[in-house]
Amino acid sequence: MLSDGPVTTCHCADARSDEAIRGALRGERAALLLTDPPYCLLTRRRRQGEPRDPKGRKIEGEPVLRFESVRDYRKFTEEWLPVAARHTDGPLILWTNFLGKEPLLSTARGCGWAHLAGEYAWAKLPGKRSAVLGANEELARIYEVALVLLREPLPPPAPADPPRPWAALAGYDDDGEAENWGSHPNHKPFGVLESLLRAWSRPGDLVLDPFAGSGSIPAAALRLGRRAACLEVRPEWAERATRRLSGIRPMPAREPVG
Repeated sequence: MLSDGPVTTCHCADARSDEAIRGALRGERAALLLTDPPYCLLTRRRRQGEPRDPKGRKIEGEPVLRFESVRDYRKFTEEWLPVAARHTDGPLILWTNFLGKEPLLSTARGCGWAHLAGEYAWAKLPGKRSAVLGANEELARIYEVALVLLREPLPPPAPADPPRPWAALAGYDDDGEAENWGSHPNHKPFGVLESLLRAWSRPGDLVLDPFAGSGSIPAAALRLGRRAACLEVRPEWAERATRRLSGIRPMPAREPVG
């Protein structure tokens, strides 16, 4: 059994490994799977067919994982998600993009999580902006979503139940935690994760994150009095996440949301 204190190790392992998941959980089952897997980003190629580097700033040691096709992304999803789901009793909360949504939904359905309770939206401030070709204007990419998946339909709320949050408004690094821990490209700020964790888990619950990155999800879980089991395939990021988690202390308890 896991101890009552914070878990301070991010296991350097592949999320597709059942043995690795079991090792991170140390004999327990997760009450919640909350994770930010690679998005369905496709390889960009030149006209001659050669791959070209992704746009934007590269993060040392953390290239953006891209797939040749949506079919390849589906295969990847079918390799990791059933493994994590086998060790989870409660909801699956999966961050995704437009192309990744259907592969995640269909794979989760095959695992028994057939009910989409809703999509939790992170409205990002400021949005990522790009010029519109031939026009004197810009478009802002202003949100990301997490799918909230359940085994059974979400029952209607009782009159005394507090409203369940489905959106958060926050910047990428409002509290400076992303910069402090390497500016991981998939960092999620505490202000976005807090309401998700309060709504779909309780203090003491074990939260599983097989794609920990710099540790923003397990760090938020520990701050809120949950416990965390996490994996990260890249050694430099697993080591960084472990250092981050070792310094987490739970916040003063208050009534959970949801």
